[in-house]
Amino acid sequence: MKKILNYTAYSFALLLGLSACEVNRLPETAISDDTFWRSESDLKQAANYLYTWMPGFNTDDNWSDDAIGLSSNGISDGSRLAPSTDGSYNTPYQLIRAANNIIEKAPRATEASAAIIDRYIAEARFFRAFGYFSLVQRYGDVPLILKTLTDDSPELTAAAAPREQVVEQMYQDLDFAASKLPTPTALGTANYGRISNTAALAFKARVALFEGTRAKFHNSGDPVKHLTAAYNAAKAVIDSKQHDLFGNYFNLFQYEGEGRQNRENIMVRQYGVSTTDRVSTHAYYRGSIENGNTNPTKALSDSYVMSDGLPITKSPLYKTPTATIEIFANRDARMIATFMKRGDAQMTTKPIFDVANLSFNKTGYMFRKFANVDDWNTQASLIDRPVLRYAEVLLTYAEARFELDNAISDADLDLTLNRLRARAGVAKLTNAFVTTNGLTMREEIRRERRVELAQEGFRYWDLIRWKIAEVELPKPILGIYFFKSEFPPATVNLTPDNFILVQAANFRKFDPAKDYLWPLPINEISLNPSLKQNPGW
Repeated sequence: MKKILNYTAYSFALLLGLSACEVNRLPETAISDDTFWRSESDLKQAANYLYTWMPGFNTDDNWSDDAIGLSSNGISDGSRLAPSTDGSYNTPYQLIRAANNIIEKAPRATEASAAIIDRYIAEARFFRAFGYFSLVQRYGDVPLILKTLTDDSPELTAAAAPREQVVEQMYQDLDFAASKLPTPTALGTANYGRISNTAALAFKARVALFEGTRAKFHNSGDPVKHLTAAYNAAKAVIDSKQHDLFGNYFNLFQYEGEGRQNRENIMVRQYGVSTTDRVSTHAYYRGSIENGNTNPTKALSDSYVMSDGLPITKSPLYKTPTATIEIFANRDARMIATFMKRGDAQMTTKPIFDVANLSFNKTGYMFRKFANVDDWNTQASLIDRPVLRYAEVLLTYAEARFELDNAISDADLDLTLNRLRARAGVAKLTNAFVTTNGLTMREEIRRERRVELAQEGFRYWDLIRWKIAEVELPKPILGIYFFKSEFPPATVNLTPDNFILVQAANFRKFDPAKDYLWPLPINEISLNPSLKQNPGW
């Protein structure tokens, strides 16, 4: 574990491309750039630095209709302005620079074989694609930088490259990575956490699904090309037989789901294995969940079907709750793994959960994924953050197949979504089931994605690519039904039908003319006049 992320101070200097005078300030024992790139060990040490950009825990779901924090969110409610600077723009370019540096210098490693050199170039190309996807999702057209730059490089004042060109480069990088990286089996336990060939394929599937559905619903680009790429990449992961679903959905996000034995995790941000063998820690449970920096909404709650596979608006199993615990009766088991309910273990100062503290959990709901009492005590959790899961690959396969043909076979549903539903104790989804119950297959595929990947940062981007953010985000943010007999006396805003009203619709907006792309930082446009601000900003 530590071998993957431990790196020397000099690795930072090499990969950030410090100038000669800055390098000369390093201790005399430091190795120069000219002598560093020699062996496999050098390449591995350099590549380790890229893993520090692996995304950690966050509250990005607050941008969507699935969650809200202690206060309103400018992305979610449409109130933000173009920023002067933005780490969402600058940080990916730091990763891209570090990756470009390895791609350029790895061939100098004369003591390493061609296969080893290709492997670490492949890791770098994976991370370069990772950085560019973050940029393209947000900003669309962005500068495409494929080499390390100097102060007088003309690329510093070049115009942004078209979105399609950047995406094509991502595909090339990920195809190279998939062809040169080891399988998860070959990596084994000793190298668990390093990028595998299936990680490259799974990430390509994510990129291509985003681009394909965005092209389809925004009427821009070539949806068939991208959706076909998404389908093929997802199928390649499935056909590899390298991955499978973890048995228990709740434990997937606990210590029981750590390590190589959990074949569902394709790529994770690792933290450590013990208090004495760790790289870093996080306090996501106490710092974000328990204290209300991210809280699930009624909209997310309502999206979970009953165990018969029907939504609450159609299922005969659904009964109007008379207490908070009844909200969870006969529901998709992923709901009780994602939401705290009465009787769940909570924290030392309140061992058993009853109802949420409305001073913090503004919706009256509280997330449960990643909740761990011991971690609450230590505020130093080592639970890994899944970045790519096999479940996402199955969802991508199903959605890409449906969007290509506007249809999906029952066999493909059994291969993908019904495996997830079986784990959740939910009835199978079939074409006959959809027709008989007046459902639509697209909505059920999207619903399945929403609940499977809830609290993992996908919902906002799904609203963007499906072009339904303009419909969903202006809606009011609602919470739980206010059961007066259960909640302590509190001053809360309620709807006429007694649901907690966190943010009214008149305080929320989404402008489809501008909000489907993010604003470029103003300082970047000042530094490079060839950059053009996105429309409407």
